[in-house]
Amino acid sequence: MTLEGKTALVTGASRGIGRAIALRLAREGAAIGINYRTGAREAEAVAAEVRSHHGKALPLGADIAHPHAVSIMVAELEREFGPVDILVNNAGVMRRGDLGDFDYGLMEGMRGTNVDGLIHVTRAVVEGMKKRGSGRIINLTSIAAHGTAMAGTTFYAATKAAVALLTRRFALDLGPYGITVNAVAPGFIVTEMVKQGRTADEIAATVEGLAAKAMMRRVGKPEDIANAIAFLALPESGFITAQVLTVDGGRTDYIAHP
Repeated sequence: MTLEGKTALVTGASRGIGRAIALRLAREGAAIGINYRTGAREAEAVAAEVRSHHGKALPLGADIAHPHAVSIMVAELEREFGPVDILVNNAGVMRRGDLGDFDYGLMEGMRGTNVDGLIHVTRAVVEGMKKRGSGRIINLTSIAAHGTAMAGTTFYAATKAAVALLTRRFALDLGPYGITVNAVAPGFIVTEMVKQGRTADEIAATVEGLAAKAMMRRVGKPEDIANAIAFLALPESGFITAQVLTVDGGRTDYIAHP
C-alpha cells in the first residue's frame, strides 16, 4: 500500500465523488477523515466500508464555511490518526443562476463553501505540513471553470475558476516547503449534485448529449476522478505541482454546449 502511514482528509466525502475519493485513498493504505456537513448516516456508511477492509476512517461533521468548525475538525482527526499528510478539498455546492436571476444570498452561500471553505481547511492543515516539509493538497475545480455556456452555471463556474487560481498561487507559496498543490477538473460526472432540480428524463437526455461530445463517448463516474486524485497523492507525484488536470473523457464543447 503506497499511502500506508499517511492521514488524508477528504471534505464532502459522504457521497458522490468525495465518497469515491475516500474509498480509493483508503485502498492505498491512508487513514481517512470523512468530512460531511449534513450526511452523518452516509459518512458513517463510508467509514464502515473502509473499516470492513481493515482500513482506518473517522467521520467528521463540520461546515467548512466556518473556520472555527474546521479547526475543531482537524484537531479531532489529528488526535485520532496523526497529522494530515493529504488534503482533498472536494466539498462543493452548486446553486443555479445566471446574470438575469442573480440571487446574492444563494451565491454567497455557494462561494462560502466552494472558495472560502477551501481556504479555511487549507489554512488549518498547512502549518503542520510546512513544519514537516511535505504534504499533498488536491483541489476539485470543474471544466466549467475553463468556460461554460450551460444555463444556470455562471456563478458556479466563477467559484471553480477561483479554485483553479488559488491552486496555482498556493503551489507557488508552498512549494519551497515540499508541499504540492494541484487540482482536478472533472467533466460531467453523474452524482447527486448534478441531479438536483432535474427529472430522470432530463438527466438521461443530458448524459446522452454530453457523452456524444466526449472523445470517449461516455460521461464520467466518481471513480474516474478518485483515480486521478490518488495519482496526485502518491509519493511518486512529488514533482507535479500547480497543475489543473482535466478528467472529462475528452470534452470539446466548453463554450459551445447548449
